[in-house]
Amino acid sequence: MHSPSASLVGAPPEPPPLPTAPEQEDGGGVLTVLERIGAVVVPVGVALYAVLYLGIEQVYWVFGINPQQAGIDQSVLLGRLMGTLILLLLALIPAIGVLVGLGWLIDRITRGAAGRLLGRLRERPWIVAALAALWSGATYWGLFNLVADLTLGLMVAVAVGIGVLAFLVPFRLLRRRRVGRAGMTVLVAALTGLGLGFVLILSLVKGAVEVQETGQANDLLGYVGFQDQWAVLRDAATDKPLYDGRWMMLLGEKENTYVFYDCDKQETFRRSMSTTNLGSLQLDPEREPGFRCGSLSEDTEG
Repeated sequence: MHSPSASLVGAPPEPPPLPTAPEQEDGGGVLTVLERIGAVVVPVGVALYAVLYLGIEQVYWVFGINPQQAGIDQSVLLGRLMGTLILLLLALIPAIGVLVGLGWLIDRITRGAAGRLLGRLRERPWIVAALAALWSGATYWGLFNLVADLTLGLMVAVAVGIGVLAFLVPFRLLRRRRVGRAGMTVLVAALTGLGLGFVLILSLVKGAVEVQETGQANDLLGYVGFQDQWAVLRDAATDKPLYDGRWMMLLGEKENTYVFYDCDKQETFRRSMSTTNLGSLQLDPEREPGFRCGSLSEDTEG
């Protein structure tokens, strides 16, 4: 009869435990981080693209037409705005990296106190819900400024009012479950994209008004695909300059028709492509200091 100790002595050694993959040590690791980034970036990008389309409509509305009349459909707009979204992404990535690095540095300087404080705040759902609600309320600033010009104090009151009345309690209820927390993240990201989009709309409209008044487009309009292109119009039959050889801004073309803006008369008009040749094309012309459109209109009025 063998003793238990003898059987243990002859038993083969147990294999060492398999090493845990780095991705599985903290609930997903790299994949978890990518999922969280995607949950923020994708809603922001989609919302921003949707609102920028409204901004392009507002830009062409300044000239009395809509994008479709200038030959700008969804496919053309997507191609033009893709560059804008790429530039925003290139700007946001280093900005996020700087913020993460700054947070890490603060945590190191405070010997982990900042990280522990942030962890305690995240454990208190009312605080997280209140901060998200106030941020969501502040995203309406651009929308309300399209209707009326708001002061800083009034905007703070609007942000607090909307946040408390509309978002605070729903966000607190969403914090009870993991799916709800993910949904709150997506909603806040989407509102952030919409808010940023409305701020850009304000800048685009101001830029379009500047083009109408000064004949000079700013860089933001160029980033969203607005073409600051000018030409001297010529008669297709005789090749003689039209409109005294003055420069006209080409807004677009559709169905064998050009759409032009006359800076001197501050008018938008159309001409058939079959009777019009474009000569001396010029992009982003340099204007002399103090140049203003409407010189011929002022002479006519006088």
